[in-house]
Amino acid sequence: MLQIKTSYEKRQTAGDYGEENSAVAEIIKNVRARGDAALFEYAKKFDNADLNKDNIRVTESEILRACETADPELLKTLLRVKTNVLGYHERQMKEKEGGFDGETGWKFVPVKRAGLYVPGGLAAYPSSVLMCALPAAAAGVGDITLVTPNVKNPLVLVAAKLCGVNKIYKIGGAHAIAALAYGTESVGRVDVIAGPGNIYVTLAKKAVFGDVGIDMLAGPSEICVLADDTASSEYVIADLLSQAEHGPLGESVLVTTSRRLAEDVASNIRVAAGTAARRGIIENALDGDNFRIILTENTSQALAVVNEIAPEHLEICAEDARELSKRVYNAGVIFIGRYTPVAVGDYFAGPSHVLPTGGNSRFSSVLSVDTFLKRISLVGYNKERLAEAAPDIVNAALAEGFDAHAQSVNVRLKE
Repeated sequence: MLQIKTSYEKRQTAGDYGEENSAVAEIIKNVRARGDAALFEYAKKFDNADLNKDNIRVTESEILRACETADPELLKTLLRVKTNVLGYHERQMKEKEGGFDGETGWKFVPVKRAGLYVPGGLAAYPSSVLMCALPAAAAGVGDITLVTPNVKNPLVLVAAKLCGVNKIYKIGGAHAIAALAYGTESVGRVDVIAGPGNIYVTLAKKAVFGDVGIDMLAGPSEICVLADDTASSEYVIADLLSQAEHGPLGESVLVTTSRRLAEDVASNIRVAAGTAARRGIIENALDGDNFRIILTENTSQALAVVNEIAPEHLEICAEDARELSKRVYNAGVIFIGRYTPVAVGDYFAGPSHVLPTGGNSRFSSVLSVDTFLKRISLVGYNKERLAEAAPDIVNAALAEGFDAHAQSVNVRLKE
């Protein structure tokens, strides 16, 4: 039976990833120096793919073939998901109109080129195509490039087509991130890189940040369930296991005020794991410190634990779930109520499922139109307003020793 605890202790991280960082640095250096030649070598080394300048990019005929062979019912599903995701992010854009009152204001401008990474080493993720590309499209990005090591699944190409992706390249890993950041003979340089990936992809994004924008540094998937005595232990177990099947490095935490619920989950979660299709992965997670059950004395303590965890996914399965959500200030996404499992957000609801992990929701946000927008400030004084403000501007400039700044104001007031 899993141990029930009364406090939360953050797990120890894997360290500074020294070996992985060194490998990533070498890959980036090589791609910057040798371009396509390095890409082709890494594609062969890591993905056993024979690429060259003629086949690195997915052709229109390959996309058409994918559309023709895709399951019609899955196509309908993708279209319904597209409607939800695009509609959600178009709503966000309506809040980005900006304004200018004659003196100050702001406007939002999309980046010109976005690069999207969709993982595919062990599986294919058409949902991630939609969750990355549609926010970029809603933001008004005109040039969207997708890189993925797995284009064998037709739904990945179909999803890209539905989202208006301009270019698709058959590359993955740190070398794909380097190509997007610096460009090669075949792959154009972008302004922002977004999308999830493994530790090498994440470290590569970290390394190129500053030369290019990135969405976030996302890691293994996480879930935290905040529940009281009204919650169903069957639902809670199912939701904890749903994130564990991503792999052994994520985290699944139950924070509850109910001893009955805590004991039910602790007693029955291994039985439920034994019936899962990916039970080997899940049971491996159960054997480590990935699963936690935290029993608190009251709701205020439970909320304090949740905000300390700052989870990627937070489910609130409790009375007054909507009111409780107002007291959460650290989370990537909040799923409110017993009928809103994480899967609703992963595949259908509308917000992107690319979210901050590892406690980074303390300062980072979900991938959205904001990822692909720049806010530009606007300032426009007339002569009268400049004359009125001049004494304060000149005083501030001279106090910092910047005489030329002061003179740039005074020269306009000599007339």
